[in-house]
Amino acid sequence: MTNIIFLGPPGSGKGTQASMVSKELNVPTISTGEVLRKQVEMESEIGKTAKSYMNSGGLVPDAVVVDIIKNRIFEDDCQNGFILDGFPRNMNQAVVLDSMLSSFNKKIDIVFNFEINDEILIKRIAGRYSCKKCGLVYNSYFKLPKKEGICDNCKSTQFENREDDNEHTVKNRLKVYHNSTVELIEYYKKKNLLCSIEAIESVPLVFDRLIEVVQNFSKY
Repeated sequence: MTNIIFLGPPGSGKGTQASMVSKELNVPTISTGEVLRKQVEMESEIGKTAKSYMNSGGLVPDAVVVDIIKNRIFEDDCQNGFILDGFPRNMNQAVVLDSMLSSFNKKIDIVFNFEINDEILIKRIAGRYSCKKCGLVYNSYFKLPKKEGICDNCKSTQFENREDDNEHTVKNRLKVYHNSTVELIEYYKKKNLLCSIEAIESVPLVFDRLIEVVQNFSKY
């Protein structure tokens, strides 16, 4: 059993890696961001509360996030391990998580910290958009369609941006992230759980590094 946390600012690639590692290890990824966005789309009470925070780049209140995570962690598919993507984001959440897991004789085994320059992150996030029809993601700085205005995959000419993917909001999200996770990174470092990852590397290289660390851990 391996219980993993992925720490990293928005746009660092941790969501992509979480999905890949999840398949490799056959354990679920629990992404607070995805869960909350689904709640927003459903216009549930949690979604309505979360939307105002997400659109301004702020963090959703701990009480809302903790309830979602607590229910998810103890579902059957998490018995052999899990990957937490986007949680915890501050010390309060980390302490609550440790206490919650400890009461069920569980613990966090590895914390991966995805490190990348803020300027690159801003371009990664503020520049991204997707095909409205098939969902293929592009970036106005790094990945344009081969033929301007036409999706490479389905040939649609309709594209869309996420509402919160704008430079002002991204800068605010990064500021909030750094302010809230400085203590968190130190906390896991002192517990000898932290492993820093150079997130600027290519997706395959980052993935190989993650799997290497997990495999080495599982030997002990």
